[in-house]
Amino acid sequence: MREKHKIPIYNEYQYIFDVINNLLKVEDTKSLIIAIDGRCGSGKSTLGTLLTEKFDCNIFHMDDFFLPFEMRNSERLAEAGGNVHYERVEEEILRPLQKHKPVQYRKYLCSKWDFSQPTEVETKRLNIVEGSYSLHPTLRNYYDYKIFVTVDPKVQHERILKRNGEKKLQDFLNKWIPMEEHYFSELDIKSQCDLMLDTTILNK
Repeated sequence: MREKHKIPIYNEYQYIFDVINNLLKVEDTKSLIIAIDGRCGSGKSTLGTLLTEKFDCNIFHMDDFFLPFEMRNSERLAEAGGNVHYERVEEEILRPLQKHKPVQYRKYLCSKWDFSQPTEVETKRLNIVEGSYSLHPTLRNYYDYKIFVTVDPKVQHERILKRNGEKKLQDFLNKWIPMEEHYFSELDIKSQCDLMLDTTILNK
């Protein structure tokens, strides 16, 4: 089992770049699948973008796998991590990646309550699944390396306010953040990760 690290931000995420470079050297017989989970406003998408600029990789976003309207019942939404369609992430993304087969998936468009046309991508040497709930128990065993991105609550709220505005911030405070925190605590997500990244310092 790899040693778990808690690291600061420095030199534009160079530590994580080094970790991935080392994994690519060691795991030279197969494709790597990496998860980036963590709190909203912590910088998961930023990290994912940086990785796509540094490496030739695929990136898949959990935001494309929100739970369809017809599956949203009280029992499912009470489940820790139940507000995403993790079954579809496993079927359409992770199983094909694990078998080195082309990935064909559909994005769920919340604004239309409908699916997009299928997108097909070839498995690459490095494949990243980014977003909250990517480490749901159904999915976590598919990953070769797991990253948890966190941030101080005060800074988190400031970032969401700046990014989404006051009205959306209240939605996060009243709904999305509590759902995330329930998922993190109920399923002990942080303990499943190889590396924890605290981005609070970016606001200092």
